Amino acid sequence: MILAIDPGTEQSAWVAYDPVSMAIHKRDVAINDVVLWRVGTWPKKHEYTLVIESVESYGMPVGREVFETVFWSGRFAEAWQGSFERLPRREVKLHLCNSARAKDSNIRQALLDKFPRTGGGKTPQIGTKAQPGPLYGVSKDIWSALAVAVTWA
Repeated sequence: MILAIDPGTEQSAWVAYDPVSMAIHKRDVAINDVVLWRVGTWPKKHEYTLVIESVESYGMPVGREVFETVFWSGRFAEAWQGSFERLPRREVKLHLCNSARAKDSNIRQALLDKFPRTGGGKTPQIGTKAQPGPLYGVSKDIWSALAVAVTWA
């Protein structure tokens, strides 16, 4: 089982993912204090690997937002009180799209291609409320957290 986090400056996305069944057990985007509490009180931590998307330097100046994201990444890792892994976005792009130039839309499509088309609607991997697919409820930054989990798996 994998608990993957896409950290942000004020809020972060997380996914609890089972790579064997390719099932998302829980997911959310929440303010960082809530995610911090969630990580610190996660049940059955021994069954999970915590994987946090890490920030990489590309040689350009960065602003307060990048440092704030790094700060929260460290707080999540500390709250876990166990071993954790960090995975750079570049590795996620290369794994899912075979290109470091991939954009969020490319990553989303690569994830859609990996999951079964079992739901209803025009995107059956996501599905509809009446006929949910395996990615039902995945939106916004949760796609990035899922990409981290799938890449780590």
